[in-house]
Amino acid sequence: MRLPGAHLVEPQQITDDRGFFARIYCREEFEAYGLNTAVAQCSISFNERVGTLRGMHYQRQPCAEAKLVRCTNGAIYDVILDLRPESPTFKRWEGVELSAKNRRAVYVPEGFAHGFLTLTEGAEVFYQISEAFHAEYSVGVRWNDPAFGIVWPATIAVISERDRTYSDFGA
Repeated sequence: MRLPGAHLVEPQQITDDRGFFARIYCREEFEAYGLNTAVAQCSISFNERVGTLRGMHYQRQPCAEAKLVRCTNGAIYDVILDLRPESPTFKRWEGVELSAKNRRAVYVPEGFAHGFLTLTEGAEVFYQISEAFHAEYSVGVRWNDPAFGIVWPATIAVISERDRTYSDFGA
C-alpha cells in the first residue's frame, strides 16, 4: 500500500487435497513490520444490501486504534484515510477490494479513518481491533468530504444519518 504504516495482507495458501490453510495474522510477522499486535476486541459487521456505506470512522487519542479488516462473506470496497497531521500522506486515501474470494485483509494503523462500501448483498466484515470501543473518542469524517476526494466505485444506497452528516474536515 502507498500510505505509510498501512499494509495489505495477502494470505499464502498451503494447499492439499482437503483445500488450503493460510495465516492472516501472525504476531511475530506483524512485530517485524512494526505493526501494533494488540487485540482488545473482535467485531463483525453484517450488511444486507449492496451499496451500504459505513464510515469514515476512527478513535481519537488517547484511544486511537489499529484494525485488521477482512471481508468474510461477499465483497466490499475498503477505504483507509491518513489523518495523521505529521504524515507525508496526510489527507490521502487508498481503496482496495476485500472479498471472501480474494481473502485479503487490510491493516489500518492508528490515526487513520476507515470505511467501506458493500459490493454484494450479505457482505460480512471481520475486525481485529487494538483498542476497546470508547464512545467519547469515536469520531469520523464524511465519506464525500471534498478535503479528501474519495472516489467510491458504486452508488451509495444505504448510509447512517451520523455518517452522512459529519462536518467538513477542519470545520
